[in-house]
Amino acid sequence: MTTALITHPDCLKHVTPEGHPEQVARLEYVLEALTPLDLLRTEAPLASDADLLRVHPQDYIDMLGPRVPEEGQIALDEDTWLSPGSLGAARRAAGAVVRAVDMVLSGEVRNAFAAIRPPGHHSETAKPMGFCIFGNAALAAKHALDHHGLSRVAVVDFDVHHGNGTQDLLWNEPRALVVTSQQVPLWPGTGEASERGAHDNILNVPLPPESDGAVMRSAYSGQVFPRLKAFQPELIILSAGFDCHRDDPLANLNWATEDYAWLTAELCKLADELCGGRVVSTLEGGYDLKALAASAKAHVEELVRAASDD
Repeated sequence: MTTALITHPDCLKHVTPEGHPEQVARLEYVLEALTPLDLLRTEAPLASDADLLRVHPQDYIDMLGPRVPEEGQIALDEDTWLSPGSLGAARRAAGAVVRAVDMVLSGEVRNAFAAIRPPGHHSETAKPMGFCIFGNAALAAKHALDHHGLSRVAVVDFDVHHGNGTQDLLWNEPRALVVTSQQVPLWPGTGEASERGAHDNILNVPLPPESDGAVMRSAYSGQVFPRLKAFQPELIILSAGFDCHRDDPLANLNWATEDYAWLTAELCKLADELCGGRVVSTLEGGYDLKALAASAKAHVEELVRAASDD
């Protein structure tokens, strides 16, 4: 089988102010790095309101449209901006994960990577934040559960910042296990091990500043992989943030590119064991352009390798 790459040119039309770390060039660098890989390249559809309503209320969706400027940018908060193309980009990003779930669960592909922006894992139920507008990973999980009828879906978030939005959106969802590792302390100030969800369905794995890939590998081997095995998910969704890299300017972890390759390979092995290799990955953070491109390529290479081993 093969790996799908799902993206859309509209994701390049979300324009942030000059100097903002979540910039158009992020996706350009990722797509350029993935050019040599043998992938099933698919355009992301626009997410419908019905899709978005799985995780966000209608009044939140309705609030966004009138806020979109005719030119320039307006701030939704101190970090999150709208430009004329932002809402289309956000709907393509959400549509990409929906399409990815459909392709993987139908057996069309073994696994999929949604190369999208804006990212999603900080968007809470009715609150954009942290560069994020819609909760893409949580939406993917709810789509798999409610539309496809799965009983158990796991989300694994290895972005350096805590996936507070995914945690919020799935806090009360007993069919979803949310596993999120992050640097603590760090913005947004959440992600302590004591945050466990309404159904003991959230596992937070705090990582200390300046820790490296060896610390990560120990934490995942000791905590994350056993929890996934106990949960027995039918699909694994990855919030693939690449800002744990030692070159990233927004945090203080010291992962190397090969750590992302190792983590992806191990998660794919678990997916093979637990859920027929079914993995959907969606791009989150990563703000050093070269490190982002190299790490995303290493990540997708391991997805391709896992699909080819089928």
